[in-house]
Amino acid sequence: MRKFDDSIPLKLLKAREVTMSFFRPTLQEIPLTEQQWRVIRALNEYKELESKQLADLCCILSPSLTGIISRLEQQGYIQRRKSTEDQRRVLISLTDQAKDMFERVSPTLEARYKAMAEQFSEENMEQLHDLLSKLCKIKP
Repeated sequence: MRKFDDSIPLKLLKAREVTMSFFRPTLQEIPLTEQQWRVIRALNEYKELESKQLADLCCILSPSLTGIISRLEQQGYIQRRKSTEDQRRVLISLTDQAKDMFERVSPTLEARYKAMAEQFSEENMEQLHDLLSKLCKIKP
């Protein structure tokens, strides 16, 4: 078996922790969890999604997403509505309050992303992105 420190899953976890350390302080000021921000980011881009679609996009298990959605709804950040085409479908979208908050916070988070990325060359960032994209596509 390979050495503990040579474990790709462990290296990915460590990389995630380092990466998130650039963003957590800003999210804590709002205050939002990383998962809540992921949901808001997805809804900002995709406008309106069903819970299952949101869970898949955000890499959040459905049971966990249920609580996240409830808390975001209580904070006034998301709203739910039944589909006009199929009353069984519930669509989730951002409120105006969430859109305003997103517009306020996004430049700060983008600056943090830039600060992180500046520690790599542009070529290395592209390689990292490409390799992670390829890794996400492999099948067990």
